[in-house]
Amino acid sequence: MSLEYQLQKFPKQVTLPDGFKCTLRPLKKEDERTFHEFFSAIPEPERMFIKHRVTDPAVIKDWCHNIDYGRNLPLLALADGQIVGDATLHQQLGGWKRHVGRVSVLVHPKFRGHGLGRLLVEEIVDIARNLGLERAEAEFLGEQEAGMKLFAMVGFSHLFRLEDHVKDMQANNHDYVLMAMNLKTDEEYASAG
Repeated sequence: MSLEYQLQKFPKQVTLPDGFKCTLRPLKKEDERTFHEFFSAIPEPERMFIKHRVTDPAVIKDWCHNIDYGRNLPLLALADGQIVGDATLHQQLGGWKRHVGRVSVLVHPKFRGHGLGRLLVEEIVDIARNLGLERAEAEFLGEQEAGMKLFAMVGFSHLFRLEDHVKDMQANNHDYVLMAMNLKTDEEYASAG
């Protein structure tokens, strides 16, 4: 299915099992201020694990003013006008990983425990599958046990762990963990053969 078709289902109102309600929709240019506020609310120790300097307003401005959903599709969760979660599907439109989407997720600390992270990962994986991607992957630093557990509950499995392979924003070494899941069903594989 086309990306345009996938985007037609948003904005989408959702209610989580505990009654928490939010709206899911892709990032817009107008979200610059609230997107920066969202990242600024993430505790410093957690921000060290993010690949980009998300407290730098120029980084967020670039993301919001140069949106390309085909390459990076940030799916936001909003409650009362505040961004409370973000799951992003990162794609390479050509090359040897064009069939693989990378998934990342982050939930505002005050809104954790509702199942929002799982919902966002499930939504973004569903979009990836409907776009025809065959695999989804997620990258972690070794200490991100809660994130790895969340992705495992959705169906991702550990591919490998490389000791002291990456550095955080403070230049500290960490293990690198790659998890992935197949998006094609057995029926799709059978018909492709």
